Amino acid sequence: MIGVRGKSAGRGKGLLDRRDWSPRGSVAAPPPTPAGTPVPRRPETQAGPGEGKGAEAGVRAVREPRPHALIPPAALGADGQLRPLLLTTRYISTELGIRQRLLVAVLTSQATLPTLGVAVNRTLGHRLERVVFLTGARGRRTPSGMAVVTLGEERPIGHLHLALRHLLEQHGDDFDWFFLVPDATYTEAHGVARLTGRLSLASAAHLYLGRPQDFIGGEPTQGRYCHGGFGVLLSRTLLQQLRPHLEGCRNDIVSARPDEWLGRCIIDATGVGCTGDHEGVHYNYLELSPGESVQEGDPRFRSALTAHPVRDPVHMYQLHKAFARAELERTYQEIRELQWEIQNTSHLAADGERAAAWPVGIPAPSRPASRFEVLRWDYFTEQHAFSCADGSPRCPLRGADRADVADVLGAALEELNRRYHPALRLQKQQLVNGYRRFDPARGMEYTLDLQLEALTPQGGRRPLTRRVQLLRPLSRVEILPVPYVTEASHLTVLLPMAAAERDLARNFLEAFATAALEPGDSAALTLLLLYEPRQAQRAAHADVFAPIKAHVAELERRFPGARVPWLSVQTAAPSPLRLMDLLSKKHPLDTLFLLAGPDTVLTPDFLNRCRMHAISGWQAFFPMHFQAFHPAVAPPQGPWPPELGRDTGRFDRQAANEACFYNSDYVAARGQLAAASEQEEELLESLDVYELFLRFSSLHVLRAVEPALLQRYRAQWCSARLSEDLYHRCRQSMLEGLGSRTQLAMLLFEQEQGNST
Repeated sequence: MIGVRGKSAGRGKGLLDRRDWSPRGSVAAPPPTPAGTPVPRRPETQAGPGEGKGAEAGVRAVREPRPHALIPPAALGADGQLRPLLLTTRYISTELGIRQRLLVAVLTSQATLPTLGVAVNRTLGHRLERVVFLTGARGRRTPSGMAVVTLGEERPIGHLHLALRHLLEQHGDDFDWFFLVPDATYTEAHGVARLTGRLSLASAAHLYLGRPQDFIGGEPTQGRYCHGGFGVLLSRTLLQQLRPHLEGCRNDIVSARPDEWLGRCIIDATGVGCTGDHEGVHYNYLELSPGESVQEGDPRFRSALTAHPVRDPVHMYQLHKAFARAELERTYQEIRELQWEIQNTSHLAADGERAAAWPVGIPAPSRPASRFEVLRWDYFTEQHAFSCADGSPRCPLRGADRADVADVLGAALEELNRRYHPALRLQKQQLVNGYRRFDPARGMEYTLDLQLEALTPQGGRRPLTRRVQLLRPLSRVEILPVPYVTEASHLTVLLPMAAAERDLARNFLEAFATAALEPGDSAALTLLLLYEPRQAQRAAHADVFAPIKAHVAELERRFPGARVPWLSVQTAAPSPLRLMDLLSKKHPLDTLFLLAGPDTVLTPDFLNRCRMHAISGWQAFFPMHFQAFHPAVAPPQGPWPPELGRDTGRFDRQAANEACFYNSDYVAARGQLAAASEQEEELLESLDVYELFLRFSSLHVLRAVEPALLQRYRAQWCSARLSEDLYHRCRQSMLEGLGSRTQLAMLLFEQEQGNST
């Protein structure tokens, strides 16, 4: 139990042993400039994104113009005159003229943007490259996550005219195809993407595609216009040809419908009329009747690109469900056809039918090149796994592992019933044996021995045993969106230190000073000094941490402006979570913590990786350091640091001494621990920070090797007061850190040889 003393062990000022507590104060301030002395300017420099800020937000430092500009010689011609400089593009795509495929412009209004506009964004926005919403007037609140452009014109024809101008001015050179659609229309994203993927600007440079409609009344006009309710697809070339004629069309063409006005403008300017077919590509649409209900499975959903009119957001979501089911059935049908084609053509391969792996279309299993590359099968039952992360022989299935086993059993039983229907109906009795392994080339493979009961239509019952093989294949690799992080984030290093570890403090402080106390480094350090009861009583005249405090004072003199506060705590059995609670209360919630140990050697690379891998509300980072083996078992081959290899050291999987996380995430996990467990006091003594995030946090816990985090060998001392799990991990780390199995075996062999002689 940690006892927090009312006064400091050494100075009698309470728990906080510094007058100048400032957890973020590590940046040295510039010395004051005497009055009347001009501030020297650094030539040929430019302020960075975060430099030159005043005391208030939004104030920027403006550089004074230089009296003399330096002109490079390459910019001067033979006559001494300036030559025009060659401008180079920023991106290779601009230089090569590479454009994106499709832009969807949704014509909406202030009244329908919060309802139908939001529904369109939820069903379409995340499926296509670019979707913009063009409205006449902006409402009080714009829905989040939508690219909304206010045009300033609510009348339909004026709205469409300004929409075309906006597309030409802002996106005219960036996209090949422009799709205009109102918010009262459902758009099937996959179908529109396939449609534009089949079209080529080489053969469809002047394409005006949609649902053709005859002009109403007036003078006879060659061609037809596209009904705007079902969407209009325009090519970039056609839209560019409209640019000089838009103002004339706006003033000269009188029409009651905006889509008819657009059709007349295109015909007058380019002579191109609306078409519903182009080189075998047909524009399919679905015209909905008033009050028509959505029937899932309707064959019209398989080919339609748009559906109009949509009554309300609920109707939009019903259509989305029906179109998604039709798209899913089409995808499954394509998979079956591809599998059938692979089976039919496999006999033409050199290996014959053996060339087709199971399942069809999935890569064949990995073939190990040596016995060290053989993939291991892990045994499991419905309740337990017999391959555990902590090395124990058996552990209960929890969380994702338990859900994975239940899902696999359900899929196996469903497939068996599908194959034996209607002759038999199978019920699962128990899982006799279960095996699984992860193949990097295929995915997760399963082999199940199932005890079943077969039921016949006549009511008969009989036991049945079947072995089932399943595969959960790897899907397409995707880049997951995560919140933005930067290497400029402020970092606070936390170092709990016991008296037995005080000899390591000097090296740690020097490494921290080198890595984080230089000007411009956004990092701070907080020390937590752990006194045992007897040491605390003698602290007034014999402070065991006096050398550390003296070295801290020396660092503060070397680096003006740097502050290294410390907390003094008396405890006989330090609990990681109780210590972390004390440190958490002394810092703001948005503080980024780096929890370190006295053996940790900080480097700028590791500090930056800590900033990048710890994401507030998203991820905590627990790196695995590389620890050198015992020098008597693996003698150093050169100066420090050693080369990373199996003969010099190992990445310590058992230790979790270093951790990067935000204070707010730690507070949230502690709240979950306090609310979910009746044994909070017991868990506070038995858990460390790593186990806390694993068991009581919804964050993703990133556990990865860190090559920039190197530690020398040190004989660890595992306190008997630790919990059983922490003590086991400590002992395992100590034993595995002596040397590799080969080195230890050779050492024992040499000792036996010496004893025998």
